[in-house]
Amino acid sequence: MTAETRRLQALDQKRIWHPFTQMEAWLAEDPLVIAKGDGAYLIDTEGRRYLDGISSLWTNVHGHRHPLIDQAVREQLDQIAHTTLLGLAGSASVEFADQLCSILPDGLERIFYSDNGSTAAEIALKMAFTFQRRRGGEGRSKFITFDGAYHGDTIGSVSLGGIDTFHAAYKPLLFETIQIPYPHCYRCPLTMSPADCGQLCFEEVASAIRRHASDCAGVVIEPLIQGAAGMRTAPKGFLRFLRNLCDELDLLLIADEVATGFGRTGTMFACEQEGVVPDLMTLAKGITGGYLPLAVTAVKQKVFEAFLGRHEEFKTFFHGHTYTGNPLACAAGLGNLRVFAEEKVLDATPAKIERLANNLRNAPNMDFVGDVRQAGFMIGIELVSDKKTKEPFPAAMRLGHQVSMRAREKGLIIRPLGDVIVLNPPLCVTNEQIDFLTRATLDSIQEIVSAL
Repeated sequence: MTAETRRLQALDQKRIWHPFTQMEAWLAEDPLVIAKGDGAYLIDTEGRRYLDGISSLWTNVHGHRHPLIDQAVREQLDQIAHTTLLGLAGSASVEFADQLCSILPDGLERIFYSDNGSTAAEIALKMAFTFQRRRGGEGRSKFITFDGAYHGDTIGSVSLGGIDTFHAAYKPLLFETIQIPYPHCYRCPLTMSPADCGQLCFEEVASAIRRHASDCAGVVIEPLIQGAAGMRTAPKGFLRFLRNLCDELDLLLIADEVATGFGRTGTMFACEQEGVVPDLMTLAKGITGGYLPLAVTAVKQKVFEAFLGRHEEFKTFFHGHTYTGNPLACAAGLGNLRVFAEEKVLDATPAKIERLANNLRNAPNMDFVGDVRQAGFMIGIELVSDKKTKEPFPAAMRLGHQVSMRAREKGLIIRPLGDVIVLNPPLCVTNEQIDFLTRATLDSIQEIVSAL
């Protein structure tokens, strides 16, 4: 190991507080220091290459150092790096908003910029709450959410969350929501099986929502799949069912596509797969191809119009961020959309998704593999100590972490969610890279669990 690597490791452990990381354990290990990227690969300070199996936390879409996005950012640097949208318009933000609206589900016509998924969720909450009040729904101050949900880490977005590991400590700070069970087949809240349930969970959800609809502004959901909960997929048709229910009860549907947007589930946006247009949609992560922080809350015109009025009526949406619509980030977003269009990225995704599925088709037969879930490029392999009872392993074993560390030895970077092994490669991955990704993951699982 070079002296430079050791210097950076020591400085990291001296200065950096890492996200979602128990730092006592981190300080006991030698950190892997990434210095470069090349396509689907990360390169450490020793020159070793690793396949980026989680797209640098689900953000990288077309690979690192993609020439078209690099060019877009460099060209923007020759113009201006930042200017405010408070009282001014910006050319990059205007162009990106227009191009983005052209590919969004039809009816989402207005863009409000921010800088990450949490802030996009906060904005959606404020907009939906105010929209209902402006229409005379003063009592509609709550939101319907799902257990296992993750919408960010600010107080408002945590209030929408349903993962106790992340959120329970902050309950005294949070506002009340109506949390209902998520229809997750592997751990069915009704303890039924898909073969005999008749989608009874849909009716249970409908009953709960009808009971609380008059008190609520809207329903918030991660369409098709709950990411941070362990890649929990919803039954087919659930999103469409929810859209119809919201229409019936005059509730706004807020779709959090921060993780699922920009091809991650196989279509540009997950909502497209069930023909759903939400009233509000939040976007971040892949919006710039994984280059720069940027987020969007996209809304229907009716939501926008609720904030129109004379100055003295104070109907203005009083919310904003210093880097709202940052030109460099918007330029990266434009580059991202250009790659999608010119390289016909979505045309290639079905075959890649099928190859991922085929490569993992025998994984459920492995010892201690309880379930394999997939929505496009988003995959979760759940490890359990008992396949019949679905009993999890003791947290102290850190089995998911052990598997990830073994995969790293093979040249693959993945990060688990507890004992759910997460795969989420960039859309640019080749067939050969898919084969390596799945083989290295399954081999790592087998090697770790065989020692139990």
